[in-house]
Amino acid sequence: MRAASRLRPGGLVNSALVSVFRTPDLRRKILFVLGLIILYRIGATLPSPGVNYKAVHTCMNTINSGSSADIYSLINMFSGGALLQLSVFAIGIMPYITASIIVQLLTVVIPRFEQLRKEGQAGQAKMTQYTRYLTVALALLQSTGVVALADRGTLLPSECTDPVLSDQGIFALFIIVMTMTAGACIVMWFGELITERGIGNGMSLLIFAGIAARLPAEGHQILQTRGGLVFFLICVAALVIVAGVVFIEQGQRRIPVQYAKRMVGRKMYGGSSTYLPLKVNQAGVIPVIFASSLLYLPTLILQLTRPSDGSALSGWQNFIQKHLTQPGSSTYIVVYFALIIFFTFFYVAVTFNPEERADEMKQYGGFIPGIRPGKPTADYLAYVLNRITLPGSIYLGIIAVLPNLFLDIGNSGGVQNMPFGGTAVLIMVGVGLDTVKQINSQLMQRKYEGFLK
Repeated sequence: MRAASRLRPGGLVNSALVSVFRTPDLRRKILFVLGLIILYRIGATLPSPGVNYKAVHTCMNTINSGSSADIYSLINMFSGGALLQLSVFAIGIMPYITASIIVQLLTVVIPRFEQLRKEGQAGQAKMTQYTRYLTVALALLQSTGVVALADRGTLLPSECTDPVLSDQGIFALFIIVMTMTAGACIVMWFGELITERGIGNGMSLLIFAGIAARLPAEGHQILQTRGGLVFFLICVAALVIVAGVVFIEQGQRRIPVQYAKRMVGRKMYGGSSTYLPLKVNQAGVIPVIFASSLLYLPTLILQLTRPSDGSALSGWQNFIQKHLTQPGSSTYIVVYFALIIFFTFFYVAVTFNPEERADEMKQYGGFIPGIRPGKPTADYLAYVLNRITLPGSIYLGIIAVLPNLFLDIGNSGGVQNMPFGGTAVLIMVGVGLDTVKQINSQLMQRKYEGFLK
């Protein structure tokens, strides 16, 4: 009976959980991560100085119940609901993510960055320093833009008539900008601490915490506005989507690699067989973030150029408002889908270099059976990568635009931020799988049975 209970999946999970909390090192890491996440959520709800919290709260209720939420839910997702509340952590982790992506892309363009990437730990520390500097600059720029929009009354929908800033003087606005910039730097510090001393990627876990914190409110709103039947159907659809995302995220093409035997001194090395894993979704959720950020630019331009006197919009402004700010329009969906496919191929091409992999394999005496080392190996890797990137990009596009195709299902607003589809599911499932793998690897190092069998 004991052996049978150990073979059951529930018994394995319970045993792994007990092993996690019985291991002092792992227990300290998990409690440390939970403590920082609690501090992050407190900062996300703490209003910045000079913000009329009562007016913001009233306006948030208007957004959640009105049609304007389709536009504003996207910019509110990565901050866990903090941006539209103008809290201390309103800018959140987006400056750090943007800076990291920019620095990573610059390694292809700037030879100095490429040289630093090849220098190992010292070069990585230097690139991390550049990322921090760029994060501060982007946080200052984004906080200035958010405060300027709030000062003009265009950050929130027109239904919100009460001013959200108590004092609109220059010094008061400067204090709010500095507070939000400092909050973004603290969030960056939290993420780095979690990465260094905790488990998994710190920034990803903070995004996960922000999205998960909105699950109860979103579910309660759907239950109140749409009824129990629709809520049940959405939960079933969410489970199906999550299962599909897990299946694709775990999918990979394993290319066999054979290493020839070689003599080093008096010892024989090599002669082993392994494989090179190429994931179907090699780019992760980065293309969705790129496409979402780029599609928010027309909304931002429209907000900045909208006539303050309430006069009629021009032709190009009407086109943007009709086609590029409504997530349910066919033009928006097509452009969003096309951008995701484009950025998937672009990001994979930047982050995975078949020629470098072929040179590394040749250097250590490795080869793919049936493929000659060198350029033929690089061409073969590029061919396989392109074949699996196409279905991966289509999968990302379908998951991301799925909520846009069903705008009238579930809550009438917040479709981009719905916890049951789109970008939120991709992030939560991806981060959850990565965290479980991290815990599992540390358990296996200590000769415990992990979560994954």
